[in-house]
Amino acid sequence: MVNAVEDCVASESDDTSQGRSPPATPVAGVTARSMEKRTERSFEGRLLSRLLTFLGDPALEFVLWTGESVRPAIVAEPVAQLRIADRTALYGLLADPQVSFGESYSQGRIGVDGDLVGVLEAVYRASTTAKRRFSVLRRGVEMMRRRRVNTLHGSRDNIHHHYDIGNKFYSLWLGRTMAYTCAYYPTSTTSLDDAQVAKMDHVCRKMRLKPGESVVEAGCGWGSLAIHMAQHYGVKVRAFNISKEQVAFARERAQREGLGSSVEFVLDDYRNITGKYDAFVSVGMLEHVGVENYPTLGRVVSQCLGNVGRGLIHSIGRNFPAQMHPWIEKRIFPGAHPPSLAEMMQIFEPWNLSILDVENIRLHYARTLRHWLDLYEGASDKVAEMFDEKFVRMWRLYLAGSIAGFTTGTLQLFQVLFAPGHSNDVPMTRDYMYAR
Repeated sequence: MVNAVEDCVASESDDTSQGRSPPATPVAGVTARSMEKRTERSFEGRLLSRLLTFLGDPALEFVLWTGESVRPAIVAEPVAQLRIADRTALYGLLADPQVSFGESYSQGRIGVDGDLVGVLEAVYRASTTAKRRFSVLRRGVEMMRRRRVNTLHGSRDNIHHHYDIGNKFYSLWLGRTMAYTCAYYPTSTTSLDDAQVAKMDHVCRKMRLKPGESVVEAGCGWGSLAIHMAQHYGVKVRAFNISKEQVAFARERAQREGLGSSVEFVLDDYRNITGKYDAFVSVGMLEHVGVENYPTLGRVVSQCLGNVGRGLIHSIGRNFPAQMHPWIEKRIFPGAHPPSLAEMMQIFEPWNLSILDVENIRLHYARTLRHWLDLYEGASDKVAEMFDEKFVRMWRLYLAGSIAGFTTGTLQLFQVLFAPGHSNDVPMTRDYMYAR
């Protein structure tokens, strides 16, 4: 396997085989004394220094188990200090930084003194330079990774891995609505729960829902949007989901709200949706579909809407096609893929579905995740009792990394509004999105 440790070791051996330390490159602002200290580094220290270069020289300081510290010479003040407990953790970082950092952090073999979100922001920003510098090497590593597929059977396994770990766990930090998607913040002081309701209203206004209409939802989570549409917009909803835990929760919730006749929660895959509807909506499911299945999703949407109606897809995305972060794909979201807008067009173009509006609300998701992380930290003792400390650290890293993804623009959040290409039932202005 092509990996960073081979690159680092090869560079070191070229110098040490000649009985000398690697030549030091003069850097502005670096004193002769600091340059001398760099050449006195241990073998592990020199490997770590090479790794930092490979990562694009993020503003971080690493401290080895020996007490030796390493940071990029160009960094005046690191944003945080990372403590490496042993050689196993170090060599794991060298072999596969993306996966091994998550594994070692979860195991407690890498500790962070400072803001974890700040650490990940520094790495993501530096990676832009690193990707250009080592593009061939990184493409080789990515080609070696095997992504879990989203067949009918594979999708059920992937969804079970993430969503069926317990409704009680999610209730500790998602807030009252149990909405596990990006909220919408009309003001900087809006609470998490109010922002989730505002998001649901934002979606309903975009789809111009009217009493008596029918809506089909693909991937309904714990049912908050379906129930909101029925309760506040007077529509009938069929909501599809393949998570048993979520569907059971949503059904009980609808009965409790007296909406059993207005909302039907179906334990089935989106590919099995049938019938005609006035509107199609999917919030936070597209990430689990897989690009290879986008034409199939488009066919389902087209059959649901016919020549009239409207639809909305709300999804995490990217500015350009890229694989899911491998540690997130391995431990948190197997089979997930946040698409670029170009990739999303594979849903619409084959079926003559017209794009009416695209809105990017990525900073709203960063704020949503901040709220989730705060609640999660407050409930971390309960999470540890339910699972263990490794699980606590693993999900902390996932939430913090997601914040960093949105604040640095590594991730986007797209809401795409569309309608059948032959339909003239489309608004002339965008006023309807904001009129109360």
